[in-house]
Amino acid sequence: MTLGILALTAAALFTGAAFYISFAEHPARSGLDDRAQLQQWGPAYARGAQMQASLAVIGFLLGLAAWWQTPDELWIVGAIVLVANWPYTMLMIMPVNRELKAIPLDDAGEESNALLQRWGRLHARRTMLGAVATLLMFWAAVVPMHAA
Repeated sequence: MTLGILALTAAALFTGAAFYISFAEHPARSGLDDRAQLQQWGPAYARGAQMQASLAVIGFLLGLAAWWQTPDELWIVGAIVLVANWPYTMLMIMPVNRELKAIPLDDAGEESNALLQRWGRLHARRTMLGAVATLLMFWAAVVPMHAA
């Protein structure tokens, strides 16, 4: 069960970070002028991506181990939902990231603002994936496999 609790912890940390970005950092950034928004997004995204990618992989591996240990399917489903953030990011968010990175700060304006707003909506979906994974793992941790 220790592996499951660690998987749940990683999923909850991922979700907490994603929630903070979606509901605090990004809305605050949106209140800045276009140049400042773009300038702040770059380093914030770079640091956040490293942290969240690591938490998604760690949570996935721990969830996989918890499933192997218990064989409760909720662990593997939660692990898969958590690591689904990787392909979602690569397919949906990375194209927007590339466009944002290609805009020089001096050219920030309507285009960068629209891309950042799109990025925020896409990131909110990452938050939802994390929340679903966390709830699945929480359920696996608190409801014994054979209780029904």
